[in-house]
Amino acid sequence: MSSESKITEYFAAAQQLDPVRFPIGIGDDMAQICTEDIKSVLVTTDMLLDGTHFDLSGGDRLELVGYKSMAASLSDCAAMASIPVAAVVSVALPAGFGEDKLKRLHAGILDAASRYNCPLIGGDITGWKSSDDRLAVSVTMFSKLPLGAEPIKRSTAQPGDRIYVTGSLGGSIRGRHLEFTPRIEEALRLRGLAKITAMMDISDGLSTDLNHICRLSGVGAVVYAEKIPVSSLPDVDLSSALNDGEDFELLFTVAAKDSGGLESGWKMPAKITCIGEVTDKKDVMIEFPDGRIEPLRAGGYDHLNKE
Repeated sequence: MSSESKITEYFAAAQQLDPVRFPIGIGDDMAQICTEDIKSVLVTTDMLLDGTHFDLSGGDRLELVGYKSMAASLSDCAAMASIPVAAVVSVALPAGFGEDKLKRLHAGILDAASRYNCPLIGGDITGWKSSDDRLAVSVTMFSKLPLGAEPIKRSTAQPGDRIYVTGSLGGSIRGRHLEFTPRIEEALRLRGLAKITAMMDISDGLSTDLNHICRLSGVGAVVYAEKIPVSSLPDVDLSSALNDGEDFELLFTVAAKDSGGLESGWKMPAKITCIGEVTDKKDVMIEFPDGRIEPLRAGGYDHLNKE
């Protein structure tokens, strides 16, 4: 038996799939999902690269890399207030990576899969020819909507809406980007409390992602610097909260008439904070406590213009 076959059998035995819902799992050319409660399927994919999304040479643990790989896609599920169903994971391994390291990576993947009820049902393993090449992990995830619900998109914010975020922002470089909590429960609760007009997860930084929502919705925004929930981690300031990225908190808009009920009905541990309003202008602005108002330019991560 080849080493790939052995590790595939190891992966297949590492979790117990529901044979009714997943008649075919790890080990065949394709997996099978059988369910009667899904009207439509939402699909997302994320690729994480050593040196960009994690740093093995800097000591990042493979278990946390595996967890983050799944959690990033789980955060996409939260962004549309959807329920994870299953995932497939593909990895490109540097030469000499070895079975032990792969099992540690897999353990982190299964940790996230178990925590958020999103079983791993398949994937692929390939290897680079050189040990100089770096680990790459790609996750494709499937989710479903609550009964009778529609996806929450980025492009549907309206003038007058209030702008909110969950949790606190900034400090991803201090390790938060490896051990964050995808806000799935929070997103589903938001859906139950108010009409969320637009939503996304903050992966590229608040400044960049708010500009995304406004551009796609054809609106503008003003946010208030003193209301932005800056992380209490050491050396995290407003600039970090605006631009660091990989906070994986939710950024969402709510009709003004619904904001009071949302805030009074919110009982979850992760706080929600109103940080501004959507405007009918096309500019995204930030207002400081001294009265200064400046453009809030996209200052977060740019995948296509990274130097």
